[in-house]
Amino acid sequence: MSLRQAICVSLSLLALMGCRQDMHDQKKLEPLEKSSFFSDQRASRPQVEGTVARGHLRADSALFEGRVDGKYVAKIPIPVDRALLDRGRERFGIFCTPCHSALGDGNGIVVQRGFKRPETYHQDRLRTAPVGYFFDVITNGYGAMYSFNARLTPKDRWAVIAYVRTLQLSQWATLADVPADERSALEEMR
Repeated sequence: MSLRQAICVSLSLLALMGCRQDMHDQKKLEPLEKSSFFSDQRASRPQVEGTVARGHLRADSALFEGRVDGKYVAKIPIPVDRALLDRGRERFGIFCTPCHSALGDGNGIVVQRGFKRPETYHQDRLRTAPVGYFFDVITNGYGAMYSFNARLTPKDRWAVIAYVRTLQLSQWATLADVPADERSALEEMR
């Protein structure tokens, strides 16, 4: 390659390097940056009054807070069916069993390794507690239990609570709680 060709190639490379434009050099306004375009000199625009972000309207306080007028709700605010109970059992197994155990007696695997034992779900205080109380505890945490707000959606929290109620019923049910058509089959098994 001749000297002249080498100089042309070098100049071409230098020219190409000078044309580089990165995305960070775009003509745009950054958040909280001063702008002469708007009369208030702010680049960030205020939200239009009355705007609600999609999926963030939490008008149903029973569903999203477990309270109505500051009092815990007594009834689960979504339909309780087999699918909800199955989901609650799955979520309970993932998030609650390590501390509360599969039975809800508070003797989970981490407790057996020295972690502080949570209260059993089968004591009178928790068996008679409104479901909104459980929602509040799952959402905000209690004692050594941290908040599950970011880990469980409100519907999943209600599913877990529905499953906890089935665990409580399983330990305190009487024969009178069994439907009449199934009661005879149980009495035959005695």
